[in-house]
Order: sequence, then C-alpha cells, then structure tokens
Amino acid sequence: MLVVDFGAQYAQLIARRVRELGFYSELVPHHFSAAQLLEKQPAAIIFSGGPASVYQTGAPTVSADILNSAIPIFGICYGFQLIAQGLAGEVAKTGTSEYGATAIQVEPTSKLFKNLPRTYQVWMSHGDAVAQAPAGFTVTASTAATKVAAFEDVARKIAGVQFHPEVVHSEHGMSVLKNFLVDIAGLTPNWRSDQVLEDAVAQVRNQVGNGRAIVGLSGGVDSAVSAAIVQRAIGDQLTAVFVDHGLLRTGEREQVEQDFVAATGIKLVVVDAKERFLTELAGVTDPEQKRKIIGTQFIRVFEAAASQLQANSPEPIEYLVQGTLYPDVVESGGGASAATIKSHHNVGGLPKDLQFKLVEPLNTLFKDEVRAIGRLLQLPEKIVSRHPFPGPGLAIRIVGAVDESRLEILRAADLIAREELTAANLDSQVWQFPVVLLAEVRSVGVQGDGRTYGHPIVMRPVSSEDAMTADWSRLPYEVIAKISSRITNEVPSVNRVVLDITSKPPGTIEWE
Repeated sequence: MLVVDFGAQYAQLIARRVRELGFYSELVPHHFSAAQLLEKQPAAIIFSGGPASVYQTGAPTVSADILNSAIPIFGICYGFQLIAQGLAGEVAKTGTSEYGATAIQVEPTSKLFKNLPRTYQVWMSHGDAVAQAPAGFTVTASTAATKVAAFEDVARKIAGVQFHPEVVHSEHGMSVLKNFLVDIAGLTPNWRSDQVLEDAVAQVRNQVGNGRAIVGLSGGVDSAVSAAIVQRAIGDQLTAVFVDHGLLRTGEREQVEQDFVAATGIKLVVVDAKERFLTELAGVTDPEQKRKIIGTQFIRVFEAAASQLQANSPEPIEYLVQGTLYPDVVESGGGASAATIKSHHNVGGLPKDLQFKLVEPLNTLFKDEVRAIGRLLQLPEKIVSRHPFPGPGLAIRIVGAVDESRLEILRAADLIAREELTAANLDSQVWQFPVVLLAEVRSVGVQGDGRTYGHPIVMRPVSSEDAMTADWSRLPYEVIAKISSRITNEVPSVNRVVLDITSKPPGTIEWE
C-alpha cells in the first residue's frame, strides 16, 4: 500500500492506520513520478491531505497515468480534490470553510460507508471543496456546507472523502478505511508484527553481514528493541554501549545494567561520560543547540568506545545501531514536504563526519508497533511498556542552562511524579509524563512561615497514540494534588507546581 504525501503534517498517520488494519504501507513523496509509483507495484494508493489548493499554479498534482491505471485509489481532503480535478470534476473555493468536528450524512447504499450510521461526526479541515463529482462517480456523503463530502466509483475502485478518517476525532474513520481496502479495493489483510520482525532481522543480517556493530542503549523501549533485533540477526557481533551522560532519571542506569542484560544476555559496556556532557552543555540555553551538542557527543563517545573495543580484535566496528522511529525522522524534516519541528538527537543532531554506518531497524515504525515487536522478542514488560523518554534526557526538560544542581532538583521532582502515577495505577493511561524545571524563572512562595524565591516545576502528562498528536491527560485531582504537595515539601528550591494543559498541536510534548 502506498500513501502519497502531499505535504500533510500527519500523512504518516494514514500509513499507520492502514498497518493497523493489517495491510503493509509505505509513505512516498508527491514528487515521485508515475513510473516510480508503478515500479513499487502497489495494491492500492492513498492520496493524503495537504495545505495547497489544487487549482493554484505550482500546486502538487498527480499523473493521469496513475488515475487511469487499474490500481485502486483513495483520496483524503486534498487527495480527494485531486481525484475530482484529475478526472474532470470541479473543485472551487466556495467561500465556506469547515474546520473541526462536523456532522456528515452518508448514503446507506455506499460501499465506503457500509454498516455505518446515516449521520455521525467527522473531522474537517478545508477551505476548498469539490463542487461537482467526476462522471461515473456517485456522491455518497454531504454536510450542511459541503454538498460533495465523499464519492465513489466502485467499478473503477476509486473513492475519496473530504474529511480525515485517519484522525481519532473522526468517528468510524477506521471503518471507512477498511471498507475502501476490503470492499472497494478487494484486498485481504496479510501484514503482521511477526512478519515485520522477520523482515527487520533479515535486513540487518543483509546489511551488516559478518561485520561488527555497537548499539547505544538508553533504557528506553526503542533502543532496547533495536538492540534485541540486531542481536537476533548477528549475535555476538553486536556489543551494547550504555552512555551515562548524566542527564538520566533516577534508576535508569540500573534498569539497563540489570533488566535488559538479564533478558537478552547481550554484551554490555557502560561508559561514564557525565563530566564530558555537562562540560559541553555548560551555559547553553538554546534547545536546538543542546540537542545538537548531545547528538555530537553521543557519537564521539561511541567512537571512543568502539576504538577501545576493537583494539583487541582484528575486525573493525563499522556499524552503529540506533532506535530511530519514524516520527523522529518526520519531525526532523525527513518527511515529504515536512517542516523541521525539532532536530532529534539521532537524526538532525548527528555530526557530518560520522564514522559509522547507521543501522536503524525501526525507522519506518511507530511506537505501538515497536512495543508489539518487543513483546514478540520477549523483552521484560517494564521495558516494553516504559513511557517514552527523549534521548537528550533531562537536558531538554530544563528550560535554561544545564548543571548538576538543576539536574538534582529535576530528578527528585520527576521521581515523585512517577512514583505517584504508579501508586495510582495510572501508568497505562498516560503516554508520557515529562516533568519540566523552569530554571530561569523564579517564584515567590511561603514555606515554613518564611518567604521563598524558588523555581516552578511543570507537570506535562499527555495521552497519545503515536506522539504525532497528543492531549493533556485528565488525571484525578487528588493525584495531581499529592504530586504537587510532595514536590513542594520534599524538593529544595521548588515552591510552585503547575499543570500544562496544552494539546499537540500547538505545543509539542517536550518543552524544548
């Protein structure tokens, strides 16, 4: 399955939804030629949304060779309008826009809306609209403002919708996608996590061959699953290196040294590089600079570790294994027409003179897919289900310069938040729980009958499926209150705790 990205911020979410339905999918840029698309022999093609208007000069378009092929095609929003325009329908700026939750009315005889309610809520985001469907197409849905909100030509196996079925805000969105793939395209689901694991192992074995590799373990699920995949592929040719950069949370080094090694038997080398990282980060406040410094120092430490490891071996260590996920690549500007939101340390933060060849077995996968593979590899559940933690660690949860005293404050506050979340049995209800220190901000308080001038701590519990979108988690007030009370009572220099209730977008999950 090919998802053609026309510049939508969440085009990769479509590919993820298709995978959830049991169909392998790949995301490709809109500038792929018809020959390039056809060369991949797709079972079906989905056109994503996008910010352009199809009638504007220079807007992304699609070849008539694709529209007139026998390949099933589904269009979403901008992709829907591209189908209409490309097949002699009409797209126009109606003067009426639709954004957010919108009631849609569907035709009960439609294959696209098979077994769905006549009226339900979908998520709209458009200023243009299809004014007339192409010849041979049946209009199958409408809204109060949009007469043509969906259409289909079952004989040609082409359909489209103006709304976004891929987002959780659209009711029955997965059913719409499934109805297209199964009832219109005529496909049968055949993609499973165990196949992904087998393919990943085979790809690593083919890439590395008889070579040697090192993997950087962080304690998180991404690096742990990457290491386990590569170990399955090349065995003792892999050595794990855990870099303690001094930016870790309480207990993370012990988790790697004990839990992961016990589960896999992997060869592990621990490098204490705290002083090096803190020296390089001294006085640095810009978050992008922090990320790039940390990314560069990671590589330099790995290079030094590799040099020591191969000193006693005739075989050079050529490969570096990383737990890069697909959202890391996209947010670092690696997606088609995607803006750089922030440079992830293992993507945009890598030095140009990198001495390793990268092995990234997870760079086309989302977090939930990685967890599923981790369970297939029989990794401990406390590693597989662990909340995501950024590679740059607590450095990007300190708004301001990083030093040991500030790290101690943040570690203590973070530990309290994690302890209380676990005690309340809420770990599974929260995707991630960043605790942030506003190091450059001071707040007046009263503690012990005296005036204090301490730092604020920000709690940022969020719920998400894939980290591309997120909402703040509605934790019980009593849990929030207990965390706040413990932090202000037990953590020196903190006299105020605040709750971040911003969704993503507009805010990212991390503050930096």
